[in-house]
Amino acid sequence: MMGHNHSHAAEQHITKPFILGIFLNAVFVTIEFIYGFASHSLSLVADAWHNLGDVAALAISLLALRMADQKPNPHFTYGYSKGTILASLANGVLLLIAIGFIGYEAINRLIQPVLAEWGVMTVVAAIGIVINSVTALLFLHRNELNSKAAFLHMAADAGVSLAVVLGGIALHFTGFTWIDPIISIIICLVILIGTWRLLKSSLSLSLDGVPDDISIDEIQKVATSISGVLQIFHIHVWAVSTTRNALTAHLLVESTLTEQEIGAVKHELKHQLEHMNIQHATLEVETKPNFHNTTTCK
Repeated sequence: MMGHNHSHAAEQHITKPFILGIFLNAVFVTIEFIYGFASHSLSLVADAWHNLGDVAALAISLLALRMADQKPNPHFTYGYSKGTILASLANGVLLLIAIGFIGYEAINRLIQPVLAEWGVMTVVAAIGIVINSVTALLFLHRNELNSKAAFLHMAADAGVSLAVVLGGIALHFTGFTWIDPIISIIICLVILIGTWRLLKSSLSLSLDGVPDDISIDEIQKVATSISGVLQIFHIHVWAVSTTRNALTAHLLVESTLTEQEIGAVKHELKHQLEHMNIQHATLEVETKPNFHNTTTCK
């Protein structure tokens, strides 16, 4: 029961920011659309569409995290945990689309400047900075991949809103309408750097690559440091979800070890692996006289 409560608390810890973020941004998107059309501000309307896409991205991530909490079944023996990785990949793609949209709007504004009610545009966009920044802070210091994606989404939105504010102020005081699209292009480049890292990581995990924070060499060092272990080989590590990892490996142990001692070795190694963020470990043990293949698979 205590384990169940702990799991439920952990789930709430992860999903609560998504629920709050969806609510805050859905309300703001509605306001932004209304005032965008009312003030004839293309920047606000474009930003509203961008924010709406991020609300959808948060919803996708929340759904994936809910899927990850579903129990395994005979067909999906790991449950639906992999959905969190696929959602993270989808979020990366959505970020690229958002970058393309912002870039298109910026170029369009350089070619065909649009005059709007700068006061409404600036105030609403300033509110957007606050909403998006608060939402981004909800996901700060969270290592779960979808939370990182959400942080990037919200930080991108805050940057876009800032560009709209600066554009509105510049439009009023200088009349230089090109300032807003230039700032937007710079923001696109900044977002692209983070998006590339996100896509690279999520695509790697989708292809069962070794998670970035796990080292095969370190696993070998830890395993062979345990008394009685001669070698670890046929090592395979992959992500079950954005928060859980799995490992299978063969252990070569001294032939003098008893069955009880072999059990203790496996228990110690699994304990060490948990500290390395590997929650599921399947270990096959071989003794030296029966050992034929010393090839190590990484």
